[in-house]
Amino acid sequence: MNREKQRELLRLLEEDSRLTNEQMGTLLGVAAEEVADEIKRLIDEKIIVKFPALVNWERVNDNPFVTAMIDVKVAPKREVGFNEVAERISRFPEVEAVYLMSGANYDLSVVMEGKSMREVADFVSQKLATFEGVISTATHFILKRYKHDGISFEERDDDHRMVVTP
Repeated sequence: MNREKQRELLRLLEEDSRLTNEQMGTLLGVAAEEVADEIKRLIDEKIIVKFPALVNWERVNDNPFVTAMIDVKVAPKREVGFNEVAERISRFPEVEAVYLMSGANYDLSVVMEGKSMREVADFVSQKLATFEGVISTATHFILKRYKHDGISFEERDDDHRMVVTP
């Protein structure tokens, strides 16, 4: 499969990984078998790493989690920079994501989930802040998600008023 078709396939999978190989083949103008072979190759090469569902947890009545974004200021080490600290933070199961940032007053952005604000606070104070090289942290709790991965969680109530002009 050429690069252009490969990129289209990846975009289709990102948008809706429930599409069948036949459906994707039709949209791409290739055989379903070629789609299946390409997906297998992309998985083997770790270009495709997961096929997730996007869940709006706010609609689940007994959602037991809080999500926090933690800004981490780090003293980089010679030869490894920020990689060593970022790798160590990534190993914690409650950590969802770790990003190296630019243009901010911090170096790493850590996204984590906990069962309560107290659990997040304990993680930050007992585990994260004690890492060698961590200078400071600032924790922000997500209160509401409006849009995630390009999907709006808000139901739009279109304005049905009539336009009045003079």
